[in-house]
Amino acid sequence: MASGVGRRAPGRPMPLPALEPQAAFPGGLRAPNAGDTGGYPELDCVRQLLPVAALAAAARRAERLDIGADRALIAARAIDEEAYVRALAADMGIAFVPLDDRPRADCPLDDRTLVAKAASGLLPLCDRDGSTLVAVAPSGVAVRSLIRLVRRAPQTAAHLRLTTAERINRFVLRAGGPALIEAATRDLASRWPKLSAGGHRGRSELALTAMAGFVLTAAIAAPAVTQMAAELLLSAVFLAWLGLRLMGAFIGERPPPPDQALPDSALPVYSVIAALYREATSVAGLLAAIERLDYPAEKLDVIVAIEADDSDTRGALAAIRTKFPITVIPVPPQGPRTKPKALNVALPFARGAYTVIYDAEDRPEPDQLRRALQAFLAGPANLACVQARLCIDNTDDSWLAGYYTAEYAGQFDVFMPGLAALGLPLPLGGSSNHFHTETLRKAGAWDPFNVTEDADLGMRLARFGYRTGMIRSTTYEEAPARPGAWLRQRTRWFKGWMQTWLVHIREPAALLRQLGPAGFAAFHLMVGGNVLAALVHPLFVAALIGAAFRSYDSWSDDRLSVMLGALYAITAVFGYLSSAAIGWLGLSRRGLRSSAWVLALTPLHWLLLSVAAWRALYQLFTAPFAWEKTEHGLARSSRRAARLAKALADLDRDLGLAKDSGRLPTINADVTRTSADRRPPLRASA
Repeated sequence: MASGVGRRAPGRPMPLPALEPQAAFPGGLRAPNAGDTGGYPELDCVRQLLPVAALAAAARRAERLDIGADRALIAARAIDEEAYVRALAADMGIAFVPLDDRPRADCPLDDRTLVAKAASGLLPLCDRDGSTLVAVAPSGVAVRSLIRLVRRAPQTAAHLRLTTAERINRFVLRAGGPALIEAATRDLASRWPKLSAGGHRGRSELALTAMAGFVLTAAIAAPAVTQMAAELLLSAVFLAWLGLRLMGAFIGERPPPPDQALPDSALPVYSVIAALYREATSVAGLLAAIERLDYPAEKLDVIVAIEADDSDTRGALAAIRTKFPITVIPVPPQGPRTKPKALNVALPFARGAYTVIYDAEDRPEPDQLRRALQAFLAGPANLACVQARLCIDNTDDSWLAGYYTAEYAGQFDVFMPGLAALGLPLPLGGSSNHFHTETLRKAGAWDPFNVTEDADLGMRLARFGYRTGMIRSTTYEEAPARPGAWLRQRTRWFKGWMQTWLVHIREPAALLRQLGPAGFAAFHLMVGGNVLAALVHPLFVAALIGAAFRSYDSWSDDRLSVMLGALYAITAVFGYLSSAAIGWLGLSRRGLRSSAWVLALTPLHWLLLSVAAWRALYQLFTAPFAWEKTEHGLARSSRRAARLAKALADLDRDLGLAKDSGRLPTINADVTRTSADRRPPLRASA
């Protein structure tokens, strides 16, 4: 059962399974003699509660990971955290404090400091006689250090109380909840007002209105000149945007850093944060994917932020048993109900030196955390973030999902690695971003008022002088396969890119100085150009069709009309071909050329993008912070499931051949059942 804030009260220690001791502990450790646990005083408090073999196995695990043996016990589900801490408190003669009945006045910290210290595991309290106590939620090797401190200076025990991290979290949410929400929604705007979409509400709309008014005035005063200038300018911007994409596609990707795999003992605590809303059907798959990560469970700090009124997702989470504790953070409804606000609420509770963000539908490759650490170790000192590659898994669900596959392959396997090699700012994807946690906090975390918080954060990091890189590890995702879901997601993306462009252009001179000329141009082309291309594309198509339907005699002598008609045609053809080429290159690198037929639908896809862009422009004025959620858990096909089914079929065939040849004992006959008996619930696509 996952544990966390607001969950059921922990019960008694869970009994060990009736197996060999190594079966109850990760890593396959065999239990040595009881005397081998002597160097682990954190085990003394539970020697009468747990078998000697289990204690010895925990000590062995702690030695290999350089952690406290208590963490090994808790991760192995031999005992839950509260039961352990209560046993430790009784053994040390220190009171256990539940904190549930403590009023806010008992903590002398102001609200902002209380929130900032949420992950420290230390909470100062005022006793009834006016003295100060410290409630400690020990973790890692802190238990061992605490025991040695009290043994060396017994008088310190009178000033200590023991509790759990879960109870400290509950106290912080109860006592500092308003400050937590205030910080999550207003911290960026208060620190850097001009870098938040909510910092100067109304200025974005004013800027757009002024630009539209200028263009309208010019069109009335000099319609022919204005039309020609606008068409030439838009064509130049459109072609420059395509040129940047092609340049990024054909720039050689930097080679991966040399293998500097850290031993498990040197791995830091890694926080994994997921912000979920109405994801009851997807949460089990996400947690299973996190369990498959090649990272010690004892060093994972898994945090799930769930909207406070989302009882279905919380119920689904409560029903899942994982090999790691889960911190569940209920997100109060105040402020904008957006993913970035939920992430900001969860971030103060993160204990890891590094933090990764996953979405409900994400299925990261097991090596991802270790590859991210290698990139941070090999990268420059100002490397603040690395982005994993996103790949669509449900390609066969519809042509829209198939085109998503080509887009993502072109974006994350071709274009963004090229941008990273050039040292240009990266528009981050919405998930699988790995951050240096302290740098993320210093940079203001996410803008809760920006509905593409990822792209905005990537640009802000670049403005603050930080670098972002790419890693060769994939996260598989589910794409919307139906037009309605597709349109809502793309509308949100376009609206967020508009917000991002309007926010960062508030101070053009500062933006140019901070990003440099190349970064400045890349920002405008990647963010502004992306939106502008979608908005003007139907105008270009209409103009091209209009020119095609004119009779040759009526415009053959009008050289300007001939030139403009040719410009429309060149722009459209070059746009279609370049986008298709990048998609084809990405699909080729993914080994998915069989899906490249969908690129023939590029003109139709671009028209749909234009519909989403114009819808986003309307929403920018009417509902700038509205978050149109994308539903997950609807995929009908999966390439990953297909590969698994094929691997099982091949294994069954090989085992069957071995059995027929007499090389396989009949005791293993049950292993040779057909792959259909184990087929995943998703339809396996080719």
